[in-house]
Order: sequence, then C-alpha cells, then structure tokens
Amino acid sequence: MNTPKAHRALGEYGEDLAARRLTETGMTVLARNWRCGRTGEIDIVARDGDALVVCEVKTRKAGAFEHPMAAVTPAKAQRLRGLAERWLQEHGGAPPGGVRIDLIGVVLPDRGAPVVEHARGVA
Repeated sequence: MNTPKAHRALGEYGEDLAARRLTETGMTVLARNWRCGRTGEIDIVARDGDALVVCEVKTRKAGAFEHPMAAVTPAKAQRLRGLAERWLQEHGGAPPGGVRIDLIGVVLPDRGAPVVEHARGVA
C-alpha cells in the first residue's frame, strides 16, 4: 500500500539522490522544494556555471506504470517555466547563462542501486 507518507518519503529520497548527482557533476544546489504560493513548487534550483537550472525530480519504483522521464507533459513544462520566471523575479533576474529546465528521473529497483537519469534542457 502506498500511503501519502510513504509516497512523500519516496519523493524525498529521490530528491536527495538527485541533489547529490547535481553536486557530483559540479552544479551548486541553491534551493530545494522552493514554493511559490499556490502556483507550485520547484524540486531543485541549481546553478550550472552561469546558468540557472530548474530541476523537476520524478521518482518511481521499478515496474511502475510510467517511467519517470515520461512525466513532464507540455502543461507541466509550462508550469515549470512560470515558476522559473517567479524565481527570477524574486532573486534578481536572469543570470548571464539563462535558465534551463532539467528532469531527473530516479528508478528504485527491488534490489540493487537506484538508477538516476539526468536529462538537460527538457522544456
């Protein structure tokens, strides 16, 4: 049974793995779970050189109905762009390298290490 608490813990674990992956690739995590009123939430905001990166993190157990990398629909991408604009308004505008939206998919197998995929510039 997937309770809301278990679902939230799964998501938090996936976000921890995603933040670690970003840091390992040389990015700086600026914020996690940044909320913007009722508009929504950015899972991870990071800096990659002179670019701002808005990361959506999707975590799934192996065998789940949908692969996490298929989770960003056009509507979700539009919402993420809007959230990125709000972040920029509150944090001094766009950096020289612009803004990129990335997706990090985390698949947790029944056995073995999690699989973390990072797709850059998905939206």
